[in-house]
Amino acid sequence: MDKKNSGYKIALVGDCLAGGGAEKGHAILSEIFTAIGIEVHNIVLYDRVTYTFAGELYNLGKMPNVTILDKVNKVFLLRKYMRKKQFDCVIDFRYRVNPINELLIAHLAYNCPKIYTIHSGIIEYYIPKNNFLARLIYRNSKFIAVSKGVENAIKFRLSNFVKTIHNPFDFEKIKLLSEQFVPQENNYIVAVGRMNDDVKQFDKLIEAYSNSILVAKNIKLLILGEGILMEELVQLVQEKQMVDSVIFKGYQENPHPYQKKAFFSVLSSRNEGFPNVLIESLATGTPVVSFDCFTGPNEIIQHKKNGLLVEDQNIEKLTEAMNAMIEDQELYQTCKQNSTNSVQKFSVEIIGKQWLDFLQQNIKKNDKH
Repeated sequence: MDKKNSGYKIALVGDCLAGGGAEKGHAILSEIFTAIGIEVHNIVLYDRVTYTFAGELYNLGKMPNVTILDKVNKVFLLRKYMRKKQFDCVIDFRYRVNPINELLIAHLAYNCPKIYTIHSGIIEYYIPKNNFLARLIYRNSKFIAVSKGVENAIKFRLSNFVKTIHNPFDFEKIKLLSEQFVPQENNYIVAVGRMNDDVKQFDKLIEAYSNSILVAKNIKLLILGEGILMEELVQLVQEKQMVDSVIFKGYQENPHPYQKKAFFSVLSSRNEGFPNVLIESLATGTPVVSFDCFTGPNEIIQHKKNGLLVEDQNIEKLTEAMNAMIEDQELYQTCKQNSTNSVQKFSVEIIGKQWLDFLQQNIKKNDKH
């Protein structure tokens, strides 16, 4: 990508710049765009900023957010900022679950072409179930899906323009981070994710692991993450008398050293959008095992080449896959050798070019800045 194709002025709007995959995608995209000469303004609604980003930051999270009046005031502040800056387009990364709020933002605050990203197979996080409201909010808008599965789900709901552009990954940064320290634990597999809801289904993972040969072979299960369900999961492990086998490491700002040292990473989710943890594990040279859930894993995992895809929600098959990764050394070594190269198509260079091509084909530059 070269800077001769730049000249855009773009607003990237997110809930925050911390914590999740959508937020990380927002942050990385801000760096990609800035590197090719696009003027980037990051607008966040909540005051949580831990990811490295590039461009200007307009933090609406510093404003009060308690009453309805506070929320309406944020919309008007956003409107004022959008009109002052005169952007070529806005790319929206937020969860969008309040239709009234979204109507105000889409048609009162935004005054330029709108691109909405969708990061989950649960489309209702972004598009209301009521088709009339959905069409009212999103008329004349374009969608970017993070996976083909998500793209198909959007097309089932709306007739808007939809294109898949996968999340971008900075593999050089992941490599450096993976070498930042060496975990003290040895002989383990790893799972990473939030525990604020049952989407990651760590209870099912613990069940599958407890029935596997890994316990007898003293191969531990490390779980990285935190959330309101942590206490229930700890209790489950205690009931199964596996406190020495299942290790809760809490939230890790840098999970990559744990991924690099693991035998393999495992994903037991009920649903996803495009699971970053699979890409990140493979980037560190560690193969993966995952339910073939809706959506994303089957666009990342090449079965028996860089990991194992397991029949969706089949706990017995998940146990069998975990066993196979330990017992079948030829299979394991094949998956490990292919892991890093298998995800190069998701690099910042390739995904960045896809975004730039999309902008050039769909967004006209505003020469009145």
